[in-house]
Amino acid sequence: MKLTCGIVGLPNVGKSTIFSALTKAPAQAENYPFCTIDPNVGVVELPDERLDFMASVFQPKKKIPATVDFVDIAGLIKGASKGEGLGNQFLANIRETSVIAHVVRCFDNPDIQHVRDDAKTEAPIDPESDILTINYELCQADLDTINKRQEKVTKQIRAMGKEEEKKFAGYKSAVEKILPLLQDGKCARMAELTDDEKEGIYDLHLLTIKPQLFVCNIDEDTISTGSNKYVETVKKIAAEEKSEVIVICGKFESDLVEITDEKDRKDFMESVGLKESGLAVMARAAYHLMGLRTFFTGGPDECRAWTIHAGDKAPQAAGVIHTDFEKGFIKAEVYGVEDLRKYGSEAEIKAAGKYRQEGKEYVVQDGDCMFFKFNVTK
Repeated sequence: MKLTCGIVGLPNVGKSTIFSALTKAPAQAENYPFCTIDPNVGVVELPDERLDFMASVFQPKKKIPATVDFVDIAGLIKGASKGEGLGNQFLANIRETSVIAHVVRCFDNPDIQHVRDDAKTEAPIDPESDILTINYELCQADLDTINKRQEKVTKQIRAMGKEEEKKFAGYKSAVEKILPLLQDGKCARMAELTDDEKEGIYDLHLLTIKPQLFVCNIDEDTISTGSNKYVETVKKIAAEEKSEVIVICGKFESDLVEITDEKDRKDFMESVGLKESGLAVMARAAYHLMGLRTFFTGGPDECRAWTIHAGDKAPQAAGVIHTDFEKGFIKAEVYGVEDLRKYGSEAEIKAAGKYRQEGKEYVVQDGDCMFFKFNVTK
């Protein structure tokens, strides 16, 4: 499964506008349902002040950030799990993502149609009903997945002895916890699962167990306060579902990406009380929900952010740069970006005793600056 973040929601909630702003690439964003039929895929540079700081110190020829893959998936409507609208295709696209960014409309605008039950009937702005609609369809799809697996598992268990049946213990107990939730229209991620239970159902790739980020799409009048009655409703639901919430104005972000001068961009953000783009916050949140972390390499030729999985050890991080680095790993020389910020140079970091040597068992920390020593014999 690719490490991608799928942007989902009802039609006309601002998904494609947000996607276009994220990727600085045009996606269809017309004021009618199903304008996005094939998922748009975009590679988004991850804004990272730490990399910018390193570049200010080393003055490299190149600066290369980490990236996040986003997929803009067409709007779901009621009945998607039964194939209504373009439901089957959309659900398949969601299943292929590792994290879900659920865009919820949190603004009033009579000029933009809002639909929920079908593409022909306009619905009132109601984030709770919108979320329940999406959740219901995803839950129904997950129920279908489990029911199909149950038939297969039952046949396998009948053919097994009691000892072999124990292999399904994690699966069975996980399903017992998840089924009541799904039947009640609640997401599987709300279940308290053990590691064995998570492993037992991993290959089901349930939609509602994926990490989820709620994206509240607000209007420009709400930017200064960052919240309104609709946003507060979403935050309450997110807390119950164990999901995060990001508040952004798709229209403002769309205008912001058109500004190329950095000072003008900063002035535009400050004019509405923002210190950074909402899309930067969204990209970082998605990156972390995917279980991704960043380490850095720096020098006069290049400053670069490298992506690893949380918990990766030093040889695995070395392998991200080149497979030979992992095969012939000897040690890693390590310091933190904050050490560089505090002491100003690698020489001063060494003088302060903060420049470390780490071996094969070292778990790389987010924000580490690393230099690898390796030896590969032919």
